[in-house]
Amino acid sequence: MSPLSITSRTLAAALGGYGLASLSAMALAVTLPMARDQAVIIGIMVALLLCSGAAIWAFSARSAWRAWAGILAPGVLLGGLYLWGLPA
Repeated sequence: MSPLSITSRTLAAALGGYGLASLSAMALAVTLPMARDQAVIIGIMVALLLCSGAAIWAFSARSAWRAWAGILAPGVLLGGLYLWGLPA
């Protein structure tokens, strides 16, 4: 593994994991059909799992491109879910 690949995977794990966790917490807080405070707590708990999962994924993917794609694709979906759940 080249140093550039390791750097890219580290950035994917740190920045991509943080972004994925933030988007999942926001999306779940807006779209879960329960009281807002409970939805926020559940969103944060799921976000912690996704952040650690993104870090594991970043270093287990075959290439750095797949690592970034595997983190950005769910991020785009969660961002769309968040925008869909916002009140008009």
